Amino acid sequence: MKAEIIAVGTELLLGQIVNTNAQYLSQGLAELGIDVYFQTVVGDNSHRLRHAIETARGRADLLIFTGGLGPTQDDLTKDVLAADLGLGLYIHGPSMEKIAHVFSSRGLHMVESNKKQALMIEGSDPLDNTAGLAVGNALKVAETAYVLLPGPPREMKPMFDGPVKEWLRKLLGDEKPLYSRLLKFAGIGESTLEDKLLDLIEAQTDPTIAPYAKEGEVAIRVSTKAASLTEANVRIDATVSAIQARVGDHLYAEENIPLEEAVVRLLRAGQQKLASAESCSGGLFSELITNVPGSSGEYIGGVVTYTNQMKHVMLGIPMSQLEGEDAPGAISESTAALMAERIREMTNSDYGVSLTGVAGPAESEGKPVGLVYFAIAQRGKATIVHTTHLSGNRSMIRLRAVKAVLYRLWQAIREQEHLQQS
Repeated sequence: MKAEIIAVGTELLLGQIVNTNAQYLSQGLAELGIDVYFQTVVGDNSHRLRHAIETARGRADLLIFTGGLGPTQDDLTKDVLAADLGLGLYIHGPSMEKIAHVFSSRGLHMVESNKKQALMIEGSDPLDNTAGLAVGNALKVAETAYVLLPGPPREMKPMFDGPVKEWLRKLLGDEKPLYSRLLKFAGIGESTLEDKLLDLIEAQTDPTIAPYAKEGEVAIRVSTKAASLTEANVRIDATVSAIQARVGDHLYAEENIPLEEAVVRLLRAGQQKLASAESCSGGLFSELITNVPGSSGEYIGGVVTYTNQMKHVMLGIPMSQLEGEDAPGAISESTAALMAERIREMTNSDYGVSLTGVAGPAESEGKPVGLVYFAIAQRGKATIVHTTHLSGNRSMIRLRAVKAVLYRLWQAIREQEHLQQS
């Protein structure tokens, strides 16, 4: 089955809100084995909405609408679709009772326009709205199915996950659902990853292999349609094994988690602690780590020593190391090593990491934008310093530097774990 998502709302076209509904629906439909080939955004205009419906019907079996089910004059979705299908509208009794009860229980006067939220298209099935007032509609006319959902995500998501999925499963009948596994990689670019897997990608039939990229990380989705999860896992496992044989050193998770969460999980498993000292990244490493729920059990804390004075005062790095004609400087391998070692010693942690470099917009200490040194100090082992040359604007360089540290840290923790097990 092919689906098209039609998001209705002028505020979407104006960029006043982001269309997160489309992403959520596409993922949910894929899990059901329904392919989304098109996503359309149309304003609150009956003529343009009708044109969008006619276009979508010519290329999709399922049209899913979000938005335009509210009580105001610009909420047109039900009216326009009903007119396009030549069907009438009626008030759904249970929904009307719910709306009336909400207003009366709050001591509010219900104006006539609120009845619009209880409207149903003739022949449609009601979709209960557990988080709002507008009832959803689902119907099939001829060879095309239509699902109408409210626009607010807090209302749309539970409606889709509950009654809509149930309605769609009945519609699909014996059609096999799609099963997917997301593989997350770090320390390797999208083009390099694709090159190493090119023959697998070109020869793919079932399962399919689709690469995705985001800043600092790359993902591959392995998907197959199967009668059961067990059957799907057999096929997916074989493909994942082939991928691991080539790029397993970069594969940090087989689920959709960020690299920093994988690092925290490894630390937790080994009951180890981490601390950080940052300069050019300005606290971004600490921010990403502390975004992981429960990371306080593994992350002791960190310092942002942005200036030489702070590196000297907070970490005890000699000014002779940082400044002077013959000094290595703040942006150097030796300073990165000292920062990581001092923060590890100060916190008595198992790992100390540091970053120092030039994020831009101009060079510093005569060193180019994008040059970053980072170090990992590990209890009982020699400190390792890495040098990287990064491209992009200031924000991109900071993020890429932090992701590079996280990847090397993930490697170090994993290697230590393997040594302990052997």
